[in-house]
Amino acid sequence: MTAQEKTALLLFGDQLGPHFYTGHDEIVLIESATALRRKPYHRQKLHLVLSGMRHLAAEMPDRVTLVRANTYREAIRELNRPLVAYQPGSAAALKMVHDLGVEVRPTPAFALGRDEFTAWAGNRERFRMEDFYHFQRTRFDVLVDGSEPVGGRWNLDTENREPPPRRARLGVPEPWWPDEDDIDAQVRADLDAMDLPAVGRDGPRRFAITRAEALAALEVFLRDRLPHFGPHEDAVLTEDWTMAHSLLSVPLNHGLLHPLEVVYAAEDAHRSGDVPLASAEGFIRQVLGWREYVWQLYWHLGEEYQQRNGFQATEPLPEWWSELRPGGVRAACLRTALQGVRDHGWVHHIQRLMVLGNHALQRGYDPAALNEWFITSFVDGFPWVMPVNVIGMSQHADGGVIATKPYLSGGAYLNRMTDHCGGCWFDPKRRTGERACPFTAGYWAWLDRHEERVRGNRRMVRAVQGLRRLNDLDDVRVQEREREIF
Repeated sequence: MTAQEKTALLLFGDQLGPHFYTGHDEIVLIESATALRRKPYHRQKLHLVLSGMRHLAAEMPDRVTLVRANTYREAIRELNRPLVAYQPGSAAALKMVHDLGVEVRPTPAFALGRDEFTAWAGNRERFRMEDFYHFQRTRFDVLVDGSEPVGGRWNLDTENREPPPRRARLGVPEPWWPDEDDIDAQVRADLDAMDLPAVGRDGPRRFAITRAEALAALEVFLRDRLPHFGPHEDAVLTEDWTMAHSLLSVPLNHGLLHPLEVVYAAEDAHRSGDVPLASAEGFIRQVLGWREYVWQLYWHLGEEYQQRNGFQATEPLPEWWSELRPGGVRAACLRTALQGVRDHGWVHHIQRLMVLGNHALQRGYDPAALNEWFITSFVDGFPWVMPVNVIGMSQHADGGVIATKPYLSGGAYLNRMTDHCGGCWFDPKRRTGERACPFTAGYWAWLDRHEERVRGNRRMVRAVQGLRRLNDLDDVRVQEREREIF
C-alpha cells in the first residue's frame, strides 16, 4: 500500500483525546472557515475549538496534519485519500462524512455503545433518566456493592439541595486555571482578523483544552472541590460563578477525558474516604447518567425531536438575550445568568434550567430557537448536548418524553436557592404592580395560559388548584401580556 492509499484518521475538534487517536499513525484535523462563520458562536467557544486542534497538532507534529480550508468538503476532496472517522456529534456532520465516502466507526467517547442503549430502550415511549442511571451504575459497576447501591440509595439528591450560605462566596479552593500560551495568542489574533458573527466577550481561556490540562483540572477537582460539591450543587451565588462545580464539561465534550476514567476516579475518591457519598454520587450522576443519556437520546429520538413544540411557543428570542446584552435587565437572577454566558460562555445547571430555561418557558420563546442559542452560546454546547436538555427537560416541549412535569417556578424558589433576590429591584413575593417579580407573575400567567394542557398532570395538581384561588388573576394576565421590563 502506498502512502497515498494509506487510510488516515479524520478527527473533529471535539475528538481530541487519546481514546480517539491511539493506534492511528496518521491523523487529519480540519479548520473550516465556513464552519466558524456559519452561526453566531460565542467567541470563547471558537477559541477553544481552534486552540484544542492546534495544540494537538503541535504535540504530535509527525502524526497530525492540520488542514486549513474554506469547507470540510473542500479539505477532504483535496486530501484525496482514504479516511476513517469516528461518529461525529451531529446528524449533519455524520451525513457529510458519509456523503464524502469517509468510513465511519462507532465513537469511543462514551461508556455505553448505541446498540446497548437501543436494547435498553426497547419499545419505551418515555425515557426516565433515573431508570437509565440505575442501569449505567450496574452495567459499569460504579458505586454498587453487588447489585445494590453503595449507601442503600441510588439517588442522594435530597442531601444536595442546601440553599446558598450567607456569604458572598462558597469558600472552596479555586478551580484549576490554564495558562495561555503562544498558540492561544495566535488563535486570538486569527479570530480577531476574521469577519465572524460571534457573541460574548473574549477570554481569558478558562477551560482545559489539552489532555495534560484536562488531567490537571480533574486532579484538582477531585482533591479540592468534589468533597464540597454536593450540598450546594443547586445553589447560586452572584459573586461565585464556579461554586464547587468541576468545569470539566469542556474537556469531556472535546473528548479529552473519557467518562469512565472520570467516574471511576470520583468513586475511588469516595471509597478512600476523601469525598462524601452524596457529593460523589451527585457528580457521577451528571457524567455517567445525564451526559450519556442526552448523547444516546439525541440519536435515538432523531432530528424530528428538535422541532417538537408541545406548548406552541413561538416568541422569537429578544435581541438583549440572543446578543448577550444583559445591561438593561433588572431581575438580578436573569441578569447574572446572562452576564455569565456573556463573560464565560458558561453558567452551571441551575442557572441554565431554573433561571434561563424557566424564563424562556414562561415567556413562550420558540424552543427550537432556544435550543440553537444554547448550542452556540455555551462553550460546552454541541448539537447532541442540548436537545434533551432544552426541548425536553427545560421547555417540556416534547410532551413528557423526558420529564414528568415542566420545570417551572416562581420567585420563591429563586429566593430560596440564590442570593439574588435581596438586592433585586423586583420583589419575589409580589405578582402585581411595578415591582412584581417577572418570575412570580410569569409563573401564574404561564399556568393560566396552559391550564387545560397541564391539569391532567398529577405533579401539577397543586399548582392548578393554587391558580384557581388567585383573586388578582385578571390583573396578572394583563400585566404579563404587556410586560416589557424584566
